Amino acid sequence: MTEAVLQPRARRPRPKVVTLTDRAADRVREIMAKADKPYAGLRVGVKNSGCAGQEYILEYAEAAGALDEVIEDKGVTILIEPKAVLFLIGTEIDYETTRLSAKFTFRNPNETDACGCGESVTIVPAAAQAD
Repeated sequence: MTEAVLQPRARRPRPKVVTLTDRAADRVREIMAKADKPYAGLRVGVKNSGCAGQEYILEYAEAAGALDEVIEDKGVTILIEPKAVLFLIGTEIDYETTRLSAKFTFRNPNETDACGCGESVTIVPAAAQAD
């Protein structure tokens, strides 16, 4: 009787949960350079809030959490909260400046709705993809 030899299947490259535009990366590096102390990176998450149901959050991260998704993009370290990963898959973070404001914006393919003021959004978790 011959024994079957199983070869491990090659995994496809895992996409980054979020990416930064050049403008966003430049702005994050600028903000981090001016921070009152060194930080491990920029923490990105989603919280329940606002009239559409959810808000994006950005904050300094002193250290990576044990379950954080750690992403390096354009020289910036981004830490994604574990509960936010499925809501953020495929998101591009940009930094936009207009005559009246300057802010980070999110282009999220999982976003299904936004409130009129633009402060909150409705996001559905990304669906699992079959091979």
